[in-house]
Amino acid sequence: MTKAQPATRFIRVDAPPDGHDGVALLTLDRPAALNALSFDLLDELADVMTRLDRDGTTRAVVLTGAGTRAFAAGADITELAAQTPERLTSEGRFDVWDRIWAVGLPLIAAVRGYALGGGCELAMSCDLIVAGEDARFGQPEIRIGVMPGAGGTQRLTRAVGTARAMELILTGRTMDAAEARAAGLVTRVVPADEVLEAALALGDVIASMPPLAVRAAKRAVRQAEELPLRAGLQAERAAFFELFATDDQREGMRAFMEKRAPAWTGR
Repeated sequence: MTKAQPATRFIRVDAPPDGHDGVALLTLDRPAALNALSFDLLDELADVMTRLDRDGTTRAVVLTGAGTRAFAAGADITELAAQTPERLTSEGRFDVWDRIWAVGLPLIAAVRGYALGGGCELAMSCDLIVAGEDARFGQPEIRIGVMPGAGGTQRLTRAVGTARAMELILTGRTMDAAEARAAGLVTRVVPADEVLEAALALGDVIASMPPLAVRAAKRAVRQAEELPLRAGLQAERAAFFELFATDDQREGMRAFMEKRAPAWTGR
């Protein structure tokens, strides 16, 4: 008997819009709370992303927030305020961030309005960020007596450099989309009302590529942030060699020589 998929409460899962085959659209759906990231919302998001990662038909995921005011304005502070070090450690609720980071599909954040604290960390957990001109990014946790705890000190530093990350984190200030683009945090900035379509269009391009090569390339780029250069080069070369055992490699090179469009199978 097939197990029914759990109902979603905080994540809206939309079928690929017309003309966007292979691109899944996920929406953080707590607009009254500016899409604040509760533990249950994050668990649900990781569950949905894991299912998509395994379904064999999804080639890219676009993640956005409901409404126009925020991608996600941060963590659910009411929920966090009751935590203790012991409870945070024993319950392992922050492990969900590792599950999101482990998703092999390309993830594209479509950001309007605020992406602050956990919202900025979630956007940075995606592989590309398409931001509206109204977007604002930052890690303002210092202003409520804590610090980033879901990757902010690490990913922001890698994205924008130590000097700017240190200033943003220690002062809690935010940066607009133009500064975020200039600093290297954001992939593309577009007019606010074009964010979703621009993100879906980017997803279309990625979804049209050979999926095994896309996953391998994503993994290699991420390893560049974690491995020394020599180890990263070795990992890249091994992944490159492994792709020569795939049908898509043979099809891609044959199609190039025959001057036709390739037909990818994901094998």
